[in-house]
Amino acid sequence: MKPAPFAYERPDTLQAALGLLADQSIETRLLAGGQSLVPMMNFRVARPERLIDINRIAGLDHIDLDGDVLRIGAMARHNAVKGSKVVAQAAPIIPMAYEWVAHGTVRNRGTIGGNLCHADPASEMPMLMRLLGAELVVRSSEGERTLPATEFFVGLYETALEPEEMLVEICVPAAPEGQGHGFEEVSLRKGDFGYCFVGATVRRDGDAFAALSVGIGGIASTAVTLDGAGAALRGKSITDEAAIADAIASDIAGIDIIGDQRVPSAYRRDLAQTLALRAIKAATKNAS
Repeated sequence: MKPAPFAYERPDTLQAALGLLADQSIETRLLAGGQSLVPMMNFRVARPERLIDINRIAGLDHIDLDGDVLRIGAMARHNAVKGSKVVAQAAPIIPMAYEWVAHGTVRNRGTIGGNLCHADPASEMPMLMRLLGAELVVRSSEGERTLPATEFFVGLYETALEPEEMLVEICVPAAPEGQGHGFEEVSLRKGDFGYCFVGATVRRDGDAFAALSVGIGGIASTAVTLDGAGAALRGKSITDEAAIADAIASDIAGIDIIGDQRVPSAYRRDLAQTLALRAIKAATKNAS
């Protein structure tokens, strides 16, 4: 299939792109890597009247460590983020998760910003942004605002972006010294969308949890974090497997888990529990 007819714009500057976005008299979409949008257009699931190609705009693909904040430009390609030594140092769980993201050809072209704006619940990066407490910087011709990931992702394929806004930067707090990380996923094939995936970060105080954060994706309309479990296990023994399992199960019980003919909700619930325990165990092991 081929897409419905559309107008095409290719601005050279951010200000020019934002100026075009400000005109919402016709339905407009931004074209970054195009790895999600273009297939949707070809199947006519998406039918924008105008595309604004932002690939010529310089300065949106940076990857920098600014003090204790990792700053990633929205146009940074997946493989650039995956292979960045700066990212590996500041947020080790991101390259861990990227081992499961799509395939090489897709990662060469796709962008982290486009992925986040697509807000697919079966995509790993939105979950990691929630888990790591990231903030997303968005701009329009009227100015700039910063949204925490908990507010940016609203629901199934839905974000808090206004039609005239563009995501320009992702700000991730750098991991504190000694923090451990774990990531687990189950999918039909590595690189396919995950049935369930879990990320965990752990800080230890001897043999007790000083801090624990767990994020789960692929099981609901948007990624979730198990804040109750993190609070319940703070100060508890890292070897108390029963207490850990109970805390995780209690949080998961409150999630409205999606299911379909291939992956029933009951199976996803079991996956969430099992993978969360594995991720916590891995994160605890490499915490110091």
